[in-house]
Amino acid sequence: MKDHKKLTIWSEAQALIKKAKEEGIETLWDRKRAQEPHCGYCELGLSCRNCAMGPCRIDPFGEGPQKGVCGANADIIVARNLLRMIAAGAASHSDHGRDLVEVLYKVGEGEVSGYKISDFEKLKRIAQEFGLSIEGKNQQEIAKELALELMEEYGTKKHRLTFISRVPQVRIELWEKLKVVPRGIDREVTEAMHRTHMGVDNDYISLLLHGVRTSLSDGYGGSMIATEVSDILFGTPEPRISSLNFGVLKEDHVNILIHGHNPVVSEMIYLAVTDSELNELAQSLEAKGINLAGLCCTGNELLMRKGIPMAGNHLLTELVIVTGVVDAIVVDYQCVMPSLAEVAKCYHTLVFSTSEKARFPGMEHVEFTPENAKEKAYELVRKAVKNFKNRIPSKIFLPSKEMKSMTGFSVEAILRTLGGSLEPLINAIKTGKIKGAVGIVGCNNPKIKQDYGHVELAKKLIANDILVLTTGCANVAIGKAGLQVPEGKEFAGPGLKEVCSALGIPPSLHVGSCVDNSRILVIACALAKALGVDIKDLPLAGAAPEWYSEKAVAIAFYVMASGIFTVLGVMPPVLGSKNIVELATSGLENIFGARFAVEPDPLKAADLIIEHINQKRKALGLE
Repeated sequence: MKDHKKLTIWSEAQALIKKAKEEGIETLWDRKRAQEPHCGYCELGLSCRNCAMGPCRIDPFGEGPQKGVCGANADIIVARNLLRMIAAGAASHSDHGRDLVEVLYKVGEGEVSGYKISDFEKLKRIAQEFGLSIEGKNQQEIAKELALELMEEYGTKKHRLTFISRVPQVRIELWEKLKVVPRGIDREVTEAMHRTHMGVDNDYISLLLHGVRTSLSDGYGGSMIATEVSDILFGTPEPRISSLNFGVLKEDHVNILIHGHNPVVSEMIYLAVTDSELNELAQSLEAKGINLAGLCCTGNELLMRKGIPMAGNHLLTELVIVTGVVDAIVVDYQCVMPSLAEVAKCYHTLVFSTSEKARFPGMEHVEFTPENAKEKAYELVRKAVKNFKNRIPSKIFLPSKEMKSMTGFSVEAILRTLGGSLEPLINAIKTGKIKGAVGIVGCNNPKIKQDYGHVELAKKLIANDILVLTTGCANVAIGKAGLQVPEGKEFAGPGLKEVCSALGIPPSLHVGSCVDNSRILVIACALAKALGVDIKDLPLAGAAPEWYSEKAVAIAFYVMASGIFTVLGVMPPVLGSKNIVELATSGLENIFGARFAVEPDPLKAADLIIEHINQKRKALGLE
């Protein structure tokens, strides 16, 4: 901890790490160091705790056990562990989608206050995509019918998920041949857990193919449902300028942060902080008003729809409390560290949990449901306002200014920017002004200097005329680096700079939260269909330079299975199986037309991607 510059690229974060150290606050970097060295068996994927005959481990050097008690070898154990990671990740994003579908249903039933249909045209369009008749029906009737159809996507009645129809036919045929077309979201997750139970599936290729099927149930199921229903309920994002960084916090305002992934909670908190009565209460306590800011993906949801600023991404969630000006944090689920409650005890910050499925020791639990969310939001905001007077002046430290960022590039917004057609983008790719496109996604991992992977990869790609699309915590990093405003075109190569100037867009487009990777899939599918090719033929790539979560594993697999070369900055726990490593890094190319690569150095990762995009351009005759 002597050199804070090794932990994060941001000087303001370095200053807050130093302050935390001086004040005796333990951060995740301290806890990471206390865990080192990490368990080598776990890092290689060679430990198994799937039954009580173990736990078992395989000796990677061949001198110790080479089989678990049941007889499972390294290939089986690594594959089972990887499939369980995919299942957990797919379940997380898909359950997020289910929560939104339930709200849509209750809006259709007229049972909720505060929620409404914000994009009726999209509601009708998605309903028709599901084969529903909308003739003569009002918003509530269509909402209820669509919600019921979406609920069926989670079951087992259908031959395949509805959104699979968005994929080019040649790719669907490949998936059908490999038997990886997802039938139902819950079915694939449940089957993944069944297959990995002792004595069921013990063929590593079969296990990994079901991992693909499970991941696709997320990408074209749970995540895509979450994105589309969020747009229907809360509005389809449009480009807007907002702000990022610790500097969005205001010393003279009540500061409330929302954190997690579920816009069902954050939308109601937003409604409460804009209430005139609550703002008058804040002013009566000598605050100038109420300031709402976001963390992680629920922050992205409000950022792209309401212009609410973002205070930080995953590794900064403890440090925002260290500023001493955060009066309350409201969390829902996913990526919320249980340490937040412990850090908050050292300041005046109130921390509230709101989800029935996500409780945290030390946090006050105020459970939100679609029926009571508005009432509870007002209750929490009122508590936060009254907490303003409990600030500790000697602990206040705001070391940074805010940075501007353009957000809200939904699929619909991108099409409008292009004049209603993909043709301008296709022409820019054909002429080489845009060489290709890359999705940079994922959160932070303390194994990598915070945001170094995101920023350096984006800079090098942009400089080589490659358009970047970002989701999740990568948005904050790349936005703070100045790449998500129109002026960021100065970082771009001459071709991409020309396109950005003509369209008034940044060289890196903020596409949304982590479930909104599905927007990137929709664009890729549409491009492939427009050109009459498979997705694998396009000059595209995906990258997760600083991933850490099981959700990221599911994302990586459905991106690869869609035919998109995917580069990871952190090694997944697979090195214990030579066969699985060879399959992932080369063999998948012959199966899905795409593969994985692992490269921690973002500049070298950029070189891999640039080479890949040039090869795809050459194959399309676009040298």
